[in-house]
Amino acid sequence: MGVDLESVSEATSGAIGSLLSTTILYPLDTCKSKFQAEVRARGQQKYRYLSDVMWEAISKGQVFSLYQGLGTKNFQSFISQFIYFYSYSYFKRVHSERTGSKSIGTKANLLIAAAAGACTSVLIQPLDTASSRMQTSEFGESKGLWKTLTEGTWGDAFDGLGISLLLTSNPAIQYTVFDQLKQHLLKQKNAKSENGSSPVVLSAFMAFVLGAVSKSVATVLTYPAIRCKVMIQAADESKENETKKPRRRTRKTIPGVVYAIWRKEGMLGFFKGLQAQILKTVLSSALLLMIKEKITATTWILILAIRRTLFITNTKGKLKSP
Repeated sequence: MGVDLESVSEATSGAIGSLLSTTILYPLDTCKSKFQAEVRARGQQKYRYLSDVMWEAISKGQVFSLYQGLGTKNFQSFISQFIYFYSYSYFKRVHSERTGSKSIGTKANLLIAAAAGACTSVLIQPLDTASSRMQTSEFGESKGLWKTLTEGTWGDAFDGLGISLLLTSNPAIQYTVFDQLKQHLLKQKNAKSENGSSPVVLSAFMAFVLGAVSKSVATVLTYPAIRCKVMIQAADESKENETKKPRRRTRKTIPGVVYAIWRKEGMLGFFKGLQAQILKTVLSSALLLMIKEKITATTWILILAIRRTLFITNTKGKLKSP
């Protein structure tokens, strides 16, 4: 069975886009995660506003700690987006081959995106958990990837897997909305373009706008689950260096987190940090899709060039062999 080069191209361009967008917006992501992870009664909050997290880092002289866990996050983002886009592109191609139609309906697109998201979540959950703990640790006290993963049981490394699987609906909604809007715009542009002209593609600005709109819709619909996931995966507030013997990590559950939010913050607590989440995820996803749209063609050309080079090399080797 040959390699699906089209899926590899989609996966590679998506992973590169994710890597760049994650790096650019990482300080904002760190502030957002620490703000979301805190659950305290009114008047006892450590962070009243998102900016309080950044001011804490500045006041402690730990500005570079806003990048704590960046390596792990980038590794996780690259791997997860590669797996997601490869699975998504592959499932779409299989669906088209079986149905004999290149167009995919909304329901089928949602199922394909959810299946790709589920595969991704299971495979990269330990990295996701580790990056969340590293981000939400006290500034200057973040541990390395291996130490973070091995300080508890392997079951702890899969904290939040249930919610992660539930949140596969987030990218499913996002990419479905993006694809449908993209197809609609391209159809309009193709109808207006002259016959025989070059294929119409989205501009960087339009890709950015469509990415922002699609991610906003997905974020608002799934935000309560997003906050619960951050709280489950967050580092414990207690510092190990305050006791001679490290305390065992407290296992957090979905019912426990939901009850804590309801008891201490009320109904609005489930939407604490929504503005920050929308700002970060919209910018991140819009940048990702914009970069992906612009480098997909280049990635495809490079893959074909590499394939041709390998083919020529193999052919010459066979001709020289007796």
